[in-house]
Amino acid sequence: VQLQASGGGAVQAGGSLRLSCTASGSTFRRYMMGWFRQAPGKEREFVAAISWSGDNIDYADSVKGRFAITGDNAKNTVYLQLNSLKSEDTATYYCAADLARNLNVWRLRPNAMDYWGKGTLVTVSS
Repeated sequence: VQLQASGGGAVQAGGSLRLSCTASGSTFRRYMMGWFRQAPGKEREFVAAISWSGDNIDYADSVKGRFAITGDNAKNTVYLQLNSLKSEDTATYYCAADLARNLNVWRLRPNAMDYWGKGTLVTVSS
C-alpha cells in the first residue's frame, strides 16, 4: 500500500484547509484509513479514521465538530476537512492505513500503523 498525502499550508486561525490522501496498491481497500498529527516537541496523536465503506468513523475529541473525514472510492482518496482551525492544530499531519478496524487501536497505538504517507505541514497563525 502506498499513500500520497497533500494539502497542507499556512492559514489564519478560524480558517480552513483540506488534506488529501490517495491510496494505491492491490490491497489498500482492506485497510482502514486515517490521519495523525505531530506538533513540534510532542508525540504523534490520532486525529480521525474511516473505513472505505464509510460505516466506521472516529475522531479525536480535540477535533470533533471541527474536522471531517470522508472517502471517495472512485478516486481512492480520503480527505480531512479542517475547519475553525486553531493555533494548537499546527502540526505535521500524516496519513495512515492499518488493518485494525478497532478504533481503540488507532487511538492508543499511534506509532503502530501498517503504512504511512509523508507528512504535510499545517501552520495556523493567530
